[in-house]
Amino acid sequence: MQTSIAPDVLATPLGQDADRILRKCVHCGFCNATCPTYQITGDELDGPRGRIYQIKDMLEGIAPGEQTLLHLDRCLTCRNCETTCPSGVPYAELLDIGRHLAEQQVARPLPQKLQRALLRRFFLSPLFGLALKTGRLLRPALPQTWRRMIPQQHSIGATQDVDTRQPWQQTVLLVGGCVQNSLQPAIDLAARSVFKQLDLHTVVATDTRCCGALSHHLSAERAAIAQIKHNIDHWLQQMQQHDCQHLSMTASGCGVMIRDYARLLQHDAAYADKARRISEAWRDPIELVRQQLNKGKKLNPANSANGKRIAFHPPCTLQHGQQLGGQVEALLQQLGFKLLPFDETHLCCGSAGTYSITQKSLSMQLRQRKLNHIEKHQPELIVTANIGCQTHLQSGTDTPVLHWLEVLAPT
Repeated sequence: MQTSIAPDVLATPLGQDADRILRKCVHCGFCNATCPTYQITGDELDGPRGRIYQIKDMLEGIAPGEQTLLHLDRCLTCRNCETTCPSGVPYAELLDIGRHLAEQQVARPLPQKLQRALLRRFFLSPLFGLALKTGRLLRPALPQTWRRMIPQQHSIGATQDVDTRQPWQQTVLLVGGCVQNSLQPAIDLAARSVFKQLDLHTVVATDTRCCGALSHHLSAERAAIAQIKHNIDHWLQQMQQHDCQHLSMTASGCGVMIRDYARLLQHDAAYADKARRISEAWRDPIELVRQQLNKGKKLNPANSANGKRIAFHPPCTLQHGQQLGGQVEALLQQLGFKLLPFDETHLCCGSAGTYSITQKSLSMQLRQRKLNHIEKHQPELIVTANIGCQTHLQSGTDTPVLHWLEVLAPT
């Protein structure tokens, strides 16, 4: 794609990155075929190609308007288009640049500003856990639609104390999610149990803030970078203290953000190298599990899900963001679980962090489309790899939705 980026913009690292990305795009439109929002609206501006042109216009000096902001907001950042693109365009990088420019030039309506500020503060404060506990107490008296919006906490199996004298093969720094600890703490306990079977010792990270994804996707970039730098400093210190070879989180949405630390801080002289070290040390749980199995370690999964009809929903952050599609499914089948095929596994379920709140109509349509495909085969259990997808899908169905690590861990 030819570009005529304004000279003052092209002289900046942001402009140079954008120019590099734009020149890779051949505007073929293959991306639209796998874009969730384009599938629903049919609007070219709601597809990756249309958004790329809108970002290109901004870079070339054409002032954006509220419609530009709207179409960029509607993007789920699912990165399906990156998996589809024959030219390897890193669309998510360009989208970050476009959103940054649009935020600088377009004044958001006050209700949107307030909503986005409140969402960040609510989910990242103790009020979220308190509100969730209150909702769970009131849950039996609420209508079904409201009950589904308040997830029940999964049972937590007994965990054995770790024998610190055991010569572990590797040590992993396990980072807890900012909302997952309130929603489903059983997931991290399941991870520790599974890792222990595979000779992986887990050290639970302390003093962790949000991975930065929430603020980043709500265009609060300064807050996101502050959270990221805090985490980098503390994680590096703890990894060195406990001789951790890797760090991991059970939420694939956080994982793709951590993988992006190196890119997000590449122009920061003080943090570029440290961010790169964190991104390189990151491993998704499925990578760690498969690595140990390939080394001959044994895993004896729980029997509670054996024989059940299971549908696995691969989160976009796992299959497109981290490019680990098919690995959890292969593992579950290898361990004897029966997985049901269903259509459009590549499409987003509509969760995407706070997207289900800020873009509720599109999100609900995507969730229903996903559940229609899944429930056509009448599964007894839906399994996924991200707390956001898990909570979002569960709010639309009575079929239990679990993290894949919960399926494997003893109960």
